[in-house]
Amino acid sequence: MSRRFPTLASATVAAAFWLIAAPASAQLELHYQRSSILNPFSGASEPTHIFTLQHAGGWRAGGSFFFLDYSTDGVADGFNDRDLYGEWYPTLSLGSLAEGGVGFGPVSDVRLVAGVNLGIQSKVVKYVPGVELGWNIPGFIFVNTLFGGFIDASSGLDAGGAPSTGDSFNFDVSWLSVFQLGSQSFSFTGHAEYMGAITSEVGDEYPGSILAQPQFRWDLGQALTGAANVLHVGVEYQLWTNKLGTTRDESVMQLLVVWQLD
Repeated sequence: MSRRFPTLASATVAAAFWLIAAPASAQLELHYQRSSILNPFSGASEPTHIFTLQHAGGWRAGGSFFFLDYSTDGVADGFNDRDLYGEWYPTLSLGSLAEGGVGFGPVSDVRLVAGVNLGIQSKVVKYVPGVELGWNIPGFIFVNTLFGGFIDASSGLDAGGAPSTGDSFNFDVSWLSVFQLGSQSFSFTGHAEYMGAITSEVGDEYPGSILAQPQFRWDLGQALTGAANVLHVGVEYQLWTNKLGTTRDESVMQLLVVWQLD
């Protein structure tokens, strides 16, 4: 019963969010990243290609953020072997439902979140129900903070995947700032999260971890042709402490190319 409830509840809430309103706006991006990525289980770092499809949409009663990563490092070691990993976060805006009446101080909105994380190679399924606050911060298009549960719905070792775990929590901060330097356009975006400690089905204790992925982008398309918000280049810095339940930390700079499709 405890394994089935998160699946049913999250699917029901996500479906309700999807049906409650028609799309109002959307942005679709294709990312390419390359760097030497740490396999925390072997300790080796391998040149890795990461392709990401990312979609952010606004709705009359909320929003939706989704990404899907395809990672390959060319090394058959059970890590980043043509792996797919995705996350989806549909939200329901209480401010939209109350016609803007729930904000207070610098808080512009309060949203209910029903997130899901899926790892194909590891056969991991996690649900992230929570509450997100939108903040009015000068100089930023948005700043959001999410406090959510981290509910495991994986089948674990019996299904040939990573060990299932107990439930935990996470706290995430995401942001976007766009600015000009002379005639050039830049943006600073990304997120940083803290994940609470958990225990696996075989009794291993996984320590709490921090994952931060800030991006600095230059609008190359505007600089070369005058077409803004089409092609961006830049870097993403990844800091990951206690990566994937190990005691290994990663600090790496990655090449970033972003093609905005919509």
